[in-house]
Formats: sequence, structure tokens, C-alpha cells
Amino acid sequence: MSTPTTHPDCADQRRRVPMPLVYRYLGDKRFAYALPRALTLQILQPGNAASLVQHVHGGVWAHKSRAIGQMVYIAYSNRDLTSVMRTAHAHVKGTDSTGHRYHSLNPELFYFQHATYVDTLFASIDIFHGGLSRDEKEQLYRECCLWYAKYDISDRAQPATYGEFTEYFDDYCATQLTRTPDADSLRHEALHPPTWYPRKVPAAAIRAMLNPRAAQLLDVDVSVADRAALRAFATTTNLRLAMLPQKFRLIPSARHDPDD
Repeated sequence: MSTPTTHPDCADQRRRVPMPLVYRYLGDKRFAYALPRALTLQILQPGNAASLVQHVHGGVWAHKSRAIGQMVYIAYSNRDLTSVMRTAHAHVKGTDSTGHRYHSLNPELFYFQHATYVDTLFASIDIFHGGLSRDEKEQLYRECCLWYAKYDISDRAQPATYGEFTEYFDDYCATQLTRTPDADSLRHEALHPPTWYPRKVPAAAIRAMLNPRAAQLLDVDVSVADRAALRAFATTTNLRLAMLPQKFRLIPSARHDPDD
């Protein structure tokens, strides 16, 4: 499923295809609150964990605040920003804890990182917004494919439908993730964010929002009290954000004119 060469006018048209569900949920602060779910999965992918240890300085969450801010900006933009991801990741390569070479632009590795954000987006909607219908899930997933196309990275690893995505993601998590020394060095910060939006989430609520495979590999026992803490955090967050104008329910990088 590699991305075909596209005439510039067609590429511009593709960038402007509406993504109403992505626009509604991706830039929402509640997606940002759920990001420990994505990061705890990412640190269990040996190449991704190695890239965070070897190439990120100044703290993982400080890095994620910049990287995810850029990711959201691209998703909400109509501008041609296809070179941004390649430029930002071209130097990110090395050898992971298992002795294997990695490069962050490898399509399978790059897509898995994106897939953790897709998984977290759906989870955040379940946690804070009451979930989606089956048709809405398929629509949101199609829009997530359009969002991914804005990176101009090969989509050969990308499943075609939401149903196929869940099968891919469950299988990848079951067979490709493992706990390495790099994951151990990142574990505490992933579960206890010291900065940005995830810092506001109680540790118990973070434990409750983890993907079950991440919880298993990181030896996190999710209790009934943790799940109650997540429900309480979701309720208070929704009440607080309901008092704000729609614009201020979004993180700053989602609050721009799409043509700027």
C-alpha cells in the first residue's frame, strides 16, 4: 500500500479533504491527557525506545509536547507540510537494546508510532466523550488515514479499515513489544509525566487508561480504585472544559487558521 506519486493539484486537494471527526477530537485537551497510553506503548517497541533514549534530551514529555504539538498542527493544516516529518526524523537511527538497527523513518516503525496515537485517540473518545458508533469509528479511522497521508511516509503498514486496524494493533502489541533496558529507563517518566497536559492527570487515572498489553509488560496492576479515579478525572475534566469556549478546549497548535 505504498503512497502513489500524485499530481501537485491532486495533493493539494487531498490536503483539503475535510476531517470533521479528527478536527473535533485530535486537538482536544482530553486527547493530550490520554497520551500516557501512547507513550507507554512506544517505549515497549525496542527501536522506538532506543530512539527516545539516544536522541531525546531534556525529558521525554518535554520532547512529546513539541513533537505532538507539531503533529496536531500538521493534521489541522491545509499547507503542504509533507517535508516536516522526514526532516525531523532523518537523523533518528541507531542500534536498539536487542542489537537490531533501527531508523525512525522505517515505514513499519513510523506507522506503529502513529498507530499508538490512533489507538489513544479512540480511547480518549471512549473515556471522555462516551464513545462512537460503529459507523463513526470507521469514519474516524478513514480520516486518520488522511491525516497520516499528510506526512508523505509510505503507508504500506497501514490497514485499510478500522476492523483491520484493531487486528493489526492487537497482533503487533502481542508479538512485537517487549520490555528492554531502554523501556525500564523510561518507565517512571512515562507513568508519571512531570510536564505538559499529562502532568495534570492523577497517577491512578494514568494506570487505568493504559493499554492492557502495556500494563502487563510494565508490571502495572490496575485496580478498581484506579478505574474509579479515571472516571472521576473524566467527569471533572468534562465539567471544567464545558465552561470554556470551543476554541479553548483545544491545545494551542490546533487553534490556527488551516491555511496559515
